[in-house]
Amino acid sequence: KRHVTHSLHLHLVFVTKYRKKVFTLLMIKRLKYHFKRVCEDFGCRLIETNEERDHVHLLVEPLPHTTPSKLVNSLKGVSSRMLRKEFPQIEKYYWKGGLWSPSYLIASCGGAPLEIVKEYIEKQ
Repeated sequence: KRHVTHSLHLHLVFVTKYRKKVFTLLMIKRLKYHFKRVCEDFGCRLIETNEERDHVHLLVEPLPHTTPSKLVNSLKGVSSRMLRKEFPQIEKYYWKGGLWSPSYLIASCGGAPLEIVKEYIEKQ
């Protein structure tokens, strides 16, 4: 088995379809629960969340072998499916079965600034 040292952090942003202001406080609480559960299933750690009525921000610490797009698809798919099941009234905010916009933001974050990393690599 290999030993891997890693320090990975991803900032994810998901927006509701049509940017509708869908989420209530109870829905936000359930979203946090579902996001945490999906991250645990992937062996990842959900470090921080911030939810608004029409979008969410997540800070995730993935494992080195985690495929970011698969993690995003699971986070969006599970949360959409479970929220629509728990809150049927959510259906009135969108059409064609999707809670989230197909677009999303994913950004790596944490660690040293890029200029310092570039300088370190140049000097090796």
